[in-house]
Amino acid sequence: MRESPRQELWVGIFVLAGIAAIAYLSIAIGGLRAGGPGGKSIVATFDEIGGLKPRARVVVGGVKIGQVQAIALAKDFRARVTLDVDKNLALPSDTSASILTSGVLGDQYVALEPGAEETTLAQGDEIQFTQSAVVLERLIGKLIQNLGSGSRKTDDAKDSNRDGAAEGGDSK
Repeated sequence: MRESPRQELWVGIFVLAGIAAIAYLSIAIGGLRAGGPGGKSIVATFDEIGGLKPRARVVVGGVKIGQVQAIALAKDFRARVTLDVDKNLALPSDTSASILTSGVLGDQYVALEPGAEETTLAQGDEIQFTQSAVVLERLIGKLIQNLGSGSRKTDDAKDSNRDGAAEGGDSK
């Protein structure tokens, strides 16, 4: 049975449309779109960045204004994060940067909190006020350690009460 050339053409068009759709979704999800809000690089230094990655969101008031451009280790062994933000945005020079997490186990992003200074951050300036990421593993470890030490004290108190009751019972 011979397929018609028209049917082969439609199958070919359908396959090409599928490949184009997959390519578009890969580029859109990967964050490789040209343009965007960027244009001005500013730097923030953190003691701990947790799981922050390049191309993570940079937000002000929940609105995306840029993305993390690069992460490197500074000379003082702190994480130096370069942020690519909207060049038209006039951020005050006393703006603070925090690393936050979307939801309980979501992606980490940088949140900027504008200050009240008249002067603004320019290309290449550094944010002076930063708050590092909360590392969930360390937090859980401290919680377990505190619970463990608290339960020992409770168990010791129960044991001493039992011993005292036993001694009191023997003296009668």
